[in-house]
Amino acid sequence: MLRPNEVRRRLAAGEEVHGLFGTLPEPAVVEMIGCAGYDFVILDTEHTLVGPQQLENLIRAAETTGLTPFVRVPESDPGAVLRALDAGAMGVVVPHVRGRADIDATIRAARYAPEGMRSLNGGRGPGFGRIDPAEYLRRANAEIMVIALLEDAEGVEAIDEILAPGGVDLVLPGPGDLSQSYGVPWEVRHPRVREAVRTLREACGRHGVPFCAMSTTPERRAEWRADGVTAFVLGEDRDLAARALRGHLERTAGVR
Repeated sequence: MLRPNEVRRRLAAGEEVHGLFGTLPEPAVVEMIGCAGYDFVILDTEHTLVGPQQLENLIRAAETTGLTPFVRVPESDPGAVLRALDAGAMGVVVPHVRGRADIDATIRAARYAPEGMRSLNGGRGPGFGRIDPAEYLRRANAEIMVIALLEDAEGVEAIDEILAPGGVDLVLPGPGDLSQSYGVPWEVRHPRVREAVRTLREACGRHGVPFCAMSTTPERRAEWRADGVTAFVLGEDRDLAARALRGHLERTAGVR
């Protein structure tokens, strides 16, 4: 059943929120992320093989621990937006936003009239009838977030055009794909990539849109905090698990 979006509330209050990308399609892993104290998880359906029923169970696992579930949907797929929200996601992360048309299409799929034209449905969202249908539409439009993932040079160049009309609730840079877009694949600290991320941050400031930093070190988080950033993605579950496994083997067996 639709709940208040705690991440939206905390961002509006100027409080910090921390999340992870969730690439391991296992409810127990999502539950562990919530129990560890993270505020949100971005469940990846773009790069992982996750079916609709499996996604619904990942969202349920997030709900059990008060973890806010967002879903990274495939590019240019309004059907995936609809299914993620019907499953209970509190927002969608839209990859490869290159222009305003990408946001307009997502809003149309993600929000009910008059803001959009999300297809009407029952089920989990309105609590199988516990929430009055008209009230559910109002609350869903107020709580569900549209999160723009900027991963291309075209999107960076068009960022003011993307944000000016409104409707974007959070901007997230994708340094990996940005590096490829600028011709320096996986050089995520390359000056051109860092300049692009800075351009996105400055545009968010001009348009009053929260910016979410990709930050995996305390030093980098401190820099972003000093710039007023309060939303952070701290990595992904797959990488954290792999590093923990390698570290455990090295510490216990001396294997490198």
